[in-house]
Amino acid sequence: MRVRKPAFAALAVAAALSLTACQDDETGTAQGAPTAAPAASTSASPGGGPASGSPTSGGPAAGGPASGGATSGGPASSGPTSSGPGKGGTTSTAAPAGSTGAGKTAKCRTADLTITAADRTITGDAENTVVVELKNHSGKDCTLSGYAGVDLKTSAGTLSAKRSGEPVVEGVVKNGKSTYFGISYPANASGGSGVRITGLVVTPPDETQSVTLPWPGAGSLPATNGSGAPVKIGPMGSAGQGE
Repeated sequence: MRVRKPAFAALAVAAALSLTACQDDETGTAQGAPTAAPAASTSASPGGGPASGSPTSGGPAAGGPASGGATSGGPASSGPTSSGPGKGGTTSTAAPAGSTGAGKTAKCRTADLTITAADRTITGDAENTVVVELKNHSGKDCTLSGYAGVDLKTSAGTLSAKRSGEPVVEGVVKNGKSTYFGISYPANASGGSGVRITGLVVTPPDETQSVTLPWPGAGSLPATNGSGAPVKIGPMGSAGQGE
């Protein structure tokens, strides 16, 4: 019997130690709860320093994004990017471009011109001359420069005039005013009938519509084998009234 008592005593001691350990664990768990509670109350405190200064919860949510939203909302309301160019930038840019385009003088078209031809041969000249007048009746100024197309209708077929090679000068023909160019051609001094001229076809520069006129000059050209002097024309403005 004495041998069994120490065994029971040992069991009692072990049980007491286990109970103590369990109580210690429970005590630790109970002590941990108050530690978490102050942390929760501190973060939830609206007036405390940590709550207002915390960049994670209170600070950015209440102040940072709110003020940032006002910054992004500012440009949208004031509209320096969208409404600004719409009112001033786009309109002011388009206006000069339009005014510049509208300010340019248009080219003279065949329908804008009254075209006539007259003999202006001066006695003693080596060549005969016909001057063609182009009068602007369009109601507005227009530009006319370069060489016209000139064809002579003859008994031998159509004869195209050659350009004289004089420099081209751009000019504005005011409404109601005229510009002139000359046609020079060799006189028929052979005594024969030569090549009879029956008409004059004039096409203004940069145009495709032609005007057919009566030929006002000498009735014929000397008959040649192609080696004679060609019919030549000058550019716009190369002849004056009365020349």
